Amino acid sequence: MNVRNWLLVTAVASISFGQFSCDNRQQGESSKATASAKMPKITFAENGIYDFGTLAEGDTVEHIFSFTNTGEFPLIINNITASCGCTTPEWPREPVAPGEKSSVKVRFNSRGKSGEQNKTITIFANTDPAMTDLHFKALVNPK
Repeated sequence: MNVRNWLLVTAVASISFGQFSCDNRQQGESSKATASAKMPKITFAENGIYDFGTLAEGDTVEHIFSFTNTGEFPLIINNITASCGCTTPEWPREPVAPGEKSSVKVRFNSRGKSGEQNKTITIFANTDPAMTDLHFKALVNPK
């Protein structure tokens, strides 16, 4: 094989490989979109910011945020963090099956707090996106 023929074969192989790579990328993107649609999805019964209303400083209140796994695979909550040590979350430690309902209980202790309080609870799970925020507020009157 002379150099000219070798260059021609190499050029054709490079072009073919480039098309193959593009096809793989498109197939990968399509697979990713399909998998994402089937991933566990945490869907809460209520949207927006939960309002505890007006509290007296030192009151402890709780709210249950109910949710359903609307995805096609079991939902696993890995961790939940709160924006303040005054807030304690409780969540299911076992997987939540597709279509199953469960809840996150949030307890807020207003001791040492006064005025408008806005708190965030972040859920880390095997969902897309991996983080989901819950919000609540309260107006705390000082003692």
